[in-house]
Amino acid sequence: MIIGVPKEIMHDEDRVATTPEVCARYISLGHQVLVEKNAGEGSYFHDEQYAAAGAEVVDSAREVYDRADLILKVKEPQFNRLMDLHEVDMMRPSQVLITFIHPAAPANHQMVQQLAQKGVTALTLDGVPRISRAQAMDALTSMSTCAGYKGIIMGSNLLPRFVPQIFSAVGQIRPINALIVGAGVGGLQALATAKRLGARVYAADIRPAAREQAQSLGAQIIELHVPEEAAVGEGGYAKSLSRELLAAERAALAERLPEMDLVFLSALVPGKLAPILITEEMVQAMKPGAVIVDISIDQGGNCALTPPGEIQTRHNVHLVGIKNIPGLLPESATSMFALNMFNLVNYLIKDNRLHLDREDEIVQGILTTLDGQVVHAGAREAMGL
Repeated sequence: MIIGVPKEIMHDEDRVATTPEVCARYISLGHQVLVEKNAGEGSYFHDEQYAAAGAEVVDSAREVYDRADLILKVKEPQFNRLMDLHEVDMMRPSQVLITFIHPAAPANHQMVQQLAQKGVTALTLDGVPRISRAQAMDALTSMSTCAGYKGIIMGSNLLPRFVPQIFSAVGQIRPINALIVGAGVGGLQALATAKRLGARVYAADIRPAAREQAQSLGAQIIELHVPEEAAVGEGGYAKSLSRELLAAERAALAERLPEMDLVFLSALVPGKLAPILITEEMVQAMKPGAVIVDISIDQGGNCALTPPGEIQTRHNVHLVGIKNIPGLLPESATSMFALNMFNLVNYLIKDNRLHLDREDEIVQGILTTLDGQVVHAGAREAMGL
């Protein structure tokens, strides 16, 4: 197959979908790889390195889209201002796209429908199931690791106070309180990073196993009063809660939020909009200068006030809604992402053709558009289809 890797166009997105080392792996399997000029510069992978690995470096995104059978990207298709053209409009029927699409998020519905109308076969990386045989393909886990680490660093930079306990000639300054809501991969990395920085850490999750993991890292657990049978779904993921249980969860968090200096939000339900766990009233009750880092923003966000793609201050609380936090660690994130992508592509391609077994759990999770239709269950539900 001809594999195309365009340069990412999202503002401040420095990642790229493959590295020179991984290009060499694709080529060793008989594929041809096209890489747009300067696609890897932001993550410190240079054109000469791609060429040395056997890739063809081409001058424009248009050429990548025109020639490739399979497009590999990091972020969902967007409007290319330099070309005055949406990336979907550069694609063609039967072309295959693999990237993070987040198809259930309302902001992406029109783009997903455009992919379907174009006849593109689109596969979303955020749908890779967390099962043993898919671990090496799970880019969401890799990027969550990056987001957990970098998100806490960003939040700490915004705080108007020290993170650790400080002793000085004028007395003792107590450490901040950091609350991690959602103790998945990103949350656990955030928890560990906050603890390393010297914060007093708390964690909340509706899943017992996640709470145990958070506790093992030194967090104090905030009970959310959600029964296990209502909380844990297939594969250990969190389930959508009823209105009553969601209200109980918010109430439990509302009791403790006024104590918190730094709140990291990463609670997600696979393939669906993120649950709103912090309302505007709850934000108003927080300490002046407190910070909320909401990495669930790609799926709508856990805080009702989180500004998509931005950092804002509301009610004297800093709200971080940056959508591509892993892109702020471009070299590490790209290296991890590229290997996840290679493992997935290698799994899906058989006899130099894309093989989509609709009975396969991995394919079921990632398949978004096919044969002119939106087929992703979470996207269809969110779109009301």
